[in-house]
Amino acid sequence: MPPTEPQRTRPFGSLSRHGFARVAAAVPHVRPADPAFNAERTLELARRASDAGAALVVFPELGLSAYAIDDLLHQRALIDATLEALATVVEASAELQPLLVVGAPLQAEHGLFNTAVVVHRGRVLGVVPKSYLPEYREYYEKRQFRAARDRIGNAVTLFGERVPFGPDLLFAATDQPELVAHVEICEDLWAPIPPSSFAAMAGATVIANLSASNITIGKADHRRLLCEAQSSRMVAGYVLAAAGDGESTTDLAWDGQALICEHGATLAEAERFAREEQLIVADLDLDRMVAERARISSFSDSIHDHHERLSAMRRVDFVLAAQDTPLLRTVERFPYVPADAADRAERCEEVYNIQVRGLETRLRATGIEKVVIGVSGGLDSTHALIVAVRAMDRLGLPRENVLAYTMPGFATSATTLANAHRLMQALGVSASEIDIRPSATQMLRDLEHPAADGAAQYDITYENVQAGERTSHLFRLANFHSGIVIGTGDLSELALGWATYGVGDHMSHYSVNASVPKTLIQFLLRWAIDTRQFSADASGVLADVLDTEISPELIPVGAGDKPEAASESVVGPYELADFFLFYTLRYGFAPSKVAFLAHHAWHDRETGAWPELIPVERRNEYSLDDVTRWLDAFLERFFHTSQFKRSAIPNAPKVGSGGSLSPRGDWRAPSDGTATAWRDELRRATDP
Repeated sequence: MPPTEPQRTRPFGSLSRHGFARVAAAVPHVRPADPAFNAERTLELARRASDAGAALVVFPELGLSAYAIDDLLHQRALIDATLEALATVVEASAELQPLLVVGAPLQAEHGLFNTAVVVHRGRVLGVVPKSYLPEYREYYEKRQFRAARDRIGNAVTLFGERVPFGPDLLFAATDQPELVAHVEICEDLWAPIPPSSFAAMAGATVIANLSASNITIGKADHRRLLCEAQSSRMVAGYVLAAAGDGESTTDLAWDGQALICEHGATLAEAERFAREEQLIVADLDLDRMVAERARISSFSDSIHDHHERLSAMRRVDFVLAAQDTPLLRTVERFPYVPADAADRAERCEEVYNIQVRGLETRLRATGIEKVVIGVSGGLDSTHALIVAVRAMDRLGLPRENVLAYTMPGFATSATTLANAHRLMQALGVSASEIDIRPSATQMLRDLEHPAADGAAQYDITYENVQAGERTSHLFRLANFHSGIVIGTGDLSELALGWATYGVGDHMSHYSVNASVPKTLIQFLLRWAIDTRQFSADASGVLADVLDTEISPELIPVGAGDKPEAASESVVGPYELADFFLFYTLRYGFAPSKVAFLAHHAWHDRETGAWPELIPVERRNEYSLDDVTRWLDAFLERFFHTSQFKRSAIPNAPKVGSGGSLSPRGDWRAPSDGTATAWRDELRRATDP
């Protein structure tokens, strides 16, 4: 039998089981040249971090002695007192969970080094000297210290034991394989090639930076930019703790900035200039970063280019024995839609412009000046129509060149038909209606289908005859008017296979919505209303469309003009489907992790980040049973029954980093694959 990975045997709700690691950055009060006091404050925050379930906690540069003490660093009494303080920290760490990364000046090889001492469970695991000593403006560290490159050996004696010594150390948790930490110190990050760049290529997923960077106007923003950029380039977590209250202000000032970043984004930041000691905590998704690295070809190419240096890096193993703590991290319910209003508006504008520019460029390239589009009065065709209208505006062509057709069938509701006519009129496009019922009835009669004679046999043939008739008309209309057919189907429908293959809504000459998920289309329409992209009459119709239940309207309506078969009753809630798709397509997460994240995000309707445009009464919540039931259905549709449709889809512009399903882009898969491995993994993880 293959070995069982320890973290996978932990409870389903434990963050470490799903590749997360809780990290912390601490900014204690210090007293210049008072190591005993500084050790006391360090341990107080270390205990708080341990109680919070942190796997690693980072403290400021030279935190045990204080940084701004200048030539006091050459006083033997201070160095000895710092060693005693370090011994106190090491001894007390035996009762604490986290890997402690503390700063101290240490003598070795007849010199003084600015170091980070990595401590865990009563042991010193290693000592990392600073690689780049600043010697410009207010800094003159070479007056006191030697750089890492000046060391002679790879180990130092500390408290009677030989411990690894150097900037080439990787601290790896054997019971959580994704957690591999590397340490650099302040100026190392500001160098053209930080040491952490090589560490990340060698496998480090979390970088700890002990900093004593003083504060000047604008410097905090620059530090944040450096941390975010470095974490992005390395595809890693970055944890920085800078010196704060108590450092000498003889010539400098300190703000105590602390940051936790993940792959370009700041997850947590400490209050600057705080009166109280600061401890920030965040859960890093190491599994995500490992998955990203496996996809990014330039990352592996860089490993090849620096193979000799990387292979010389040394690994220090330790057993973390992390607590089974629940996830603290906020997981957005709508991963394609920013929760922040300003970010959401910016995202919607950019998506809209990408779609418009894609269609505009296609029309310029072909010399075609007309487009044909079917308008149902539903979400997707409504959004595709306003994209087509704006493309005509940008091309300087009349809106009448958008040839819009609404094509009522057996199940078209009065509401959607009215909305389609109102919208076409408000936008000023060429509006027509073609009743497809006669031609659809003729096809049913040719097929000898009972519904041709009025029988209530509403099967897949009955549905697809209508979808096929609509698309067939659109293609012939495009031929007749020298135009192209605009596809309206969205990314969510492609993922679920919710389209009629071939001569159906699956096909078009050019598709504008193919990489835009259903949840985002809803917000794009809201954005168009809020920013007054079109007339008040058009905006009124857009609002009505948003209030209409999503349905293909292929089965005759019931009482009250409501669709008999709402889409979400068949394929599941689109808000969940889009959540599943994002983490499956973008990161390739195991279904158990997708379920874990979805339940964390959706189990309570009163908490979490809801876009404020969603009324309270329309905010849903989903139990773990709900999540696993719909995820299982999603996996079957996505991996098994729908790929053949995606293998033959029209051209469409990729919109977001969340991915597209074009076989010419982000997703290439066999049409005859199965979902067995994914569904089995989900069942094993969630069965009681």
